[in-house]
Amino acid sequence: MATYDAIVIGTGQSGPALAARLSGAGQRVAVIERARFGGTCVNNGCTPTKTLVASAFVAQLARRAGEYGIDVGGPVTVDMARVKARKDAIVAKSASSVERWMRSLSNATVVIGHARFVDAHTVRVGNETLAAERVYINVGGRPLVPPLAGIDRVPFLTSETVMDLDIVPEHLIIVGGSYIGLEFGQMYRRFGGHVTIAEMTPRLIGREDPDVSDAVKDILVREGVDVRLNARCMAFTRADAGISARLDCTDGAPDVRGTHVLLAVGRVPNTDDLGLAEAGIATDARGYIVVDDELRTSAPNVYALGDCNGRGAFTHTSYNDYEIVADNLLEGAARKVSDRVPIYGLFIDPPLGRVGMNEAEALAQGFDVLVGRRPMTRVSRAVEKGETQGFMKVLVDAASRRILGAAVLGTGGDEAVQTLVDAIDAKLPCTVVQHGVRIHPTVSELIPTILGELAPLRPGNR
Repeated sequence: MATYDAIVIGTGQSGPALAARLSGAGQRVAVIERARFGGTCVNNGCTPTKTLVASAFVAQLARRAGEYGIDVGGPVTVDMARVKARKDAIVAKSASSVERWMRSLSNATVVIGHARFVDAHTVRVGNETLAAERVYINVGGRPLVPPLAGIDRVPFLTSETVMDLDIVPEHLIIVGGSYIGLEFGQMYRRFGGHVTIAEMTPRLIGREDPDVSDAVKDILVREGVDVRLNARCMAFTRADAGISARLDCTDGAPDVRGTHVLLAVGRVPNTDDLGLAEAGIATDARGYIVVDDELRTSAPNVYALGDCNGRGAFTHTSYNDYEIVADNLLEGAARKVSDRVPIYGLFIDPPLGRVGMNEAEALAQGFDVLVGRRPMTRVSRAVEKGETQGFMKVLVDAASRRILGAAVLGTGGDEAVQTLVDAIDAKLPCTVVQHGVRIHPTVSELIPTILGELAPLRPGNR
């Protein structure tokens, strides 16, 4: 049995940084990886999808070149094999970089294989047994395959396997109208395929405010994506030319014929085959590891970080998990997950940047909400770029004048929304932001203007 100070299981966003920090502090660390270094983000999440999104953006911009007085000299064509090759090269470089980093650590040992707990501080990997005072779990998640009628009798893609395609599907049926499905839907439409997005609920991205959902739908529909809502009774069968999907929507034909089906209905944690029960590590009904506010599990000195703990589903939250654990253990800090301000993006074009509460959350917590809005048609930077779809919205508490949350759907929205994070985190009054000077012409320069035009949140101004 090999003994270490710490065992890190998985090399997603938090695992490698934690291993490096512990190693730098003089601890002997074992880093276990069963497949590809870098986890979801590097291999089949952020890095490859945003690389594909970038190619799709270029294709769409080339089609619009005439609007800017530019002649591209003919129809725009997409070589999907080259698009995929570019994506693969970027992924390979990122993954190999993570592996080289881990193997270069002076106090770390890299172990390749699948880890399973023997007890709370002992892990078996193949024929090797490893023990440590502390264990850190960073095993991520994988796409959910729902039990839809007939799905087991037709070929289907997930958000991981779809990126193995080197062709553009003639007609891609996407099950799921949330973040993953919308990004792939717009992407493959821009690559030249026909796309149908089927969502079981009455609107897209249901966690967002209705005005955001409606605006996102309008953006996709304007590009030719067929959006089918209220698809509550999905079923799949083989058809002569591919796949037939029964949607049973209130609007549109009840059946759609496609060549490919992509399941984009969420993810599940990779916790079902780790031997967590033997270690006394509790999970919830969905398989996520239960952690406290400092990311400790029910087993002493065992921590769970990243997607597998259900406390965040993003690369940036995983990295923040690492910061919380490392600072608390090594610096004597008292950082907590509950102090984290929610922030994330939807990377369609134009992107959606979201921070803090939405309207429903703010009202549910009893705030007297003020709202400021501005369409992107009234943002100089958006007009100059020819990208005027979307709007900006900021929510403020009428009593304290604190900023509660914001949504920026528009060009640069994923960057502009981040200018509010520190003010929300510090619970500063909105006047601090309102009185600041911003660069012109930018998108974020309009945030102070919006804060000067606040009005009570009413049905008419939602």
